[in-house]
Amino acid sequence: MISKYAIAIHGGAGVISRSTDPERIESYKIGLTEALQAGVLVLKSGGTALDATIEAVRSMEDNPLFNAGVGAVYNADGKHELDASLMDGNNLKCGAVTGVKTTKNPILLAKKVMEESEHILLCGDGADKFASLHGLEQVENYYFDTEYRYNAWLKAKSEGKIILDHTADSNVSLGTVGAVALDIKGNLATSTSTGGMTNKKFMRIGDTPIIGAGTYANNETCAVSCTGIGELFMTGCTAYDIHAKMTYLGLGLEDAADYTIGELPDGAGGFIAIDNNGTIVMPYNSLGMFRGKADSSGLIEVAIWE
Repeated sequence: MISKYAIAIHGGAGVISRSTDPERIESYKIGLTEALQAGVLVLKSGGTALDATIEAVRSMEDNPLFNAGVGAVYNADGKHELDASLMDGNNLKCGAVTGVKTTKNPILLAKKVMEESEHILLCGDGADKFASLHGLEQVENYYFDTEYRYNAWLKAKSEGKIILDHTADSNVSLGTVGAVALDIKGNLATSTSTGGMTNKKFMRIGDTPIIGAGTYANNETCAVSCTGIGELFMTGCTAYDIHAKMTYLGLGLEDAADYTIGELPDGAGGFIAIDNNGTIVMPYNSLGMFRGKADSSGLIEVAIWE
């Protein structure tokens, strides 16, 4: 008999107008649903929480609507620099990459770093070289191009601005993507991936590849994936802080999440988290967050503003 499993995902938090073309909004909901289904397929077949989060995130990396993988934003040089990380709550093993330019799926590379290296975080050309040596698919940087992101970059460049997806002046703005899951063996895991911010300079690195800031998982408490203003999640060690509140204050996940989102400045973004009982929280303090959840009861739902 299959035990309980659950998964939650996010596709970014930000200023998402309710007047956005309904067909476009529906496309995002379909993308979120597909990502959930990819994760559920792993969990339903008895797979690990880690693999479920990887498959959910890979689905969004391969969807040009999201700012991760193909569809990632452009940096100040008109190129793409991608970040990703993951963590297994069962053994606290983790892997991360930042500044990736030619690896098709950064989340798969983060897994290779965890499994095949003595390190946690690899950067730039070294990360891509490691990916190539381990047989991960390589692409030209223009593979990640999309017209939507290119036009956003031209606007940002002309105005001399760095645009955070969650505050971008656009009808639909998406940021980091992520997933958290509980598998039938009671293990927790998280995966996170992003293209960063439009027109970012000097190889800026946000919270996504920083374990404890944007990503954290521990079977004793919870798994967390953040999205929003990376610098705020970095200074607050937000993902780890939720675990810490549960560990040292004895709070349940819902109270720890409420406490944490309340400490973040308005508009910072949000996070998804799941505990070892399958409880899911998805708080945010921006105008919207693309998110969804599914579990072994047959539940599957996605939302933006609700």
